[in-house]
Amino acid sequence: MTSHSPEQARVIPLRPATGAPPQVPKEPLWRHLVGGVLRKERLAQRRTLKDVAEAARISMPYLSELERGRKEASSEVLAAAAQALGLGLADLLGLAGAELARFGRPGASRPRTAAPAPAVADGCDDGKVTSVSELSTRRTGVRNGPPQAQVRLAA
Repeated sequence: MTSHSPEQARVIPLRPATGAPPQVPKEPLWRHLVGGVLRKERLAQRRTLKDVAEAARISMPYLSELERGRKEASSEVLAAAAQALGLGLADLLGLAGAELARFGRPGASRPRTAAPAPAVADGCDDGKVTSVSELSTRRTGVRNGPPQAQVRLAA
């Protein structure tokens, strides 16, 4: 005879319960990082999807998909989007790479959303600059213009 009542299902474990495996943080996808940088920069410049898409000569829905990390863009499309925002392709990829590097550092906080790491330039290394547009504003006092400073990323 069995010890369970006929109305209850009997559970047979497939593996012995030894404790939960340690949770390893999942690294973000490259397209999510690049999309986050594009969106953050566009919003920092207070520009619309339509404006940036027209300047980059790509469709507005496609730019939206890129920003949300739903599409993998070619290097030509990324360069066009970066240029429309006043960035070079190296700036865009450098900001995304710096964000990715944050996920590899022990003890570094791991944000749930992909946002670019702070940009650092000569004379602005306080770590509080979050976009190339903000760096430009600090350097020139003019908002919404193309970046006026050479940007180097913090290591």
